[in-house]
Amino acid sequence: MLIAEFLSSNPIAWIICASVFGLVVGSFLNVVIYRLPVMLERDWRAQCAALLNTSNDSPPAGKFNLATPRSKCPKCGHPIRAYENIPVLSYLLLRGRCSACSTKISPRYPIIELVTGILSAAVAWRFGYSTAGVGALLLTYVLITLTMIDFDHQLLPDNITLPFLWLGLLLSVFTIFTDMRSSIIGAVAGYLILWTVYQVFKWITGKEGMGYGDFKLLALLGAWMGWQALPAIILLSSLVGAAAGIGMIIFARRDRRIPIPFGPYLAAAGWIYLLWGAQLNAAYLRWSGM
Repeated sequence: MLIAEFLSSNPIAWIICASVFGLVVGSFLNVVIYRLPVMLERDWRAQCAALLNTSNDSPPAGKFNLATPRSKCPKCGHPIRAYENIPVLSYLLLRGRCSACSTKISPRYPIIELVTGILSAAVAWRFGYSTAGVGALLLTYVLITLTMIDFDHQLLPDNITLPFLWLGLLLSVFTIFTDMRSSIIGAVAGYLILWTVYQVFKWITGKEGMGYGDFKLLALLGAWMGWQALPAIILLSSLVGAAAGIGMIIFARRDRRIPIPFGPYLAAAGWIYLLWGAQLNAAYLRWSGM
């Protein structure tokens, strides 16, 4: 209780604690982002083998989950010690290389840790030490994880989206971010809007424009923030996605035939609305003359 009272009465201390905690969580998110798709693929292969009554040609050796095995260098197998796993700091002290074989470590790991810490600080500043602040931190971590997995694999795992969709509905019972009516309508409308766009696009072009994971992600955002958030989220994500896609084609010479995941732009738009939704709606109403 003393800690809670201290943090609630000292916003700066709460922001610092949230940012440090975000750095630590970012280190764990790196594990989830890498391991969860591998875990899912192994599970799918095992299910297919069981369904087809065939043996798995190359069964994975050893237990593999978010906790096991211990993290190690992919080249030399050097186990990552605790002091080599301090968020951001260890990367700088090791100069971005494995302490055993000097293999270069991807800067993506400290970047994700740093981004998680910064976004955590922003959430703590916006919501303060409150139930809404803790919930917003949790949603932030989920959106970061989904963003990176979708970038890597064009996959938004149901293991993440569905439980947090239900959590958003549960929070609406207590009117944390929105009321129950708005939350339920937001979840249903979020799914159906993109599902309808998908069906129309497929009927016109014969191609699939997006995946079902995008429908569930927008449903998740609708459940957390209500149906009122959907227009702004869809508009923001479409604008940012179109600009990023055109930029990658023109400047990065990305093959336009390679699909661009839409989930990261939905996640970014959802996070922006989470923090500044009221201001965005007010600005839109002023701009539209309403």
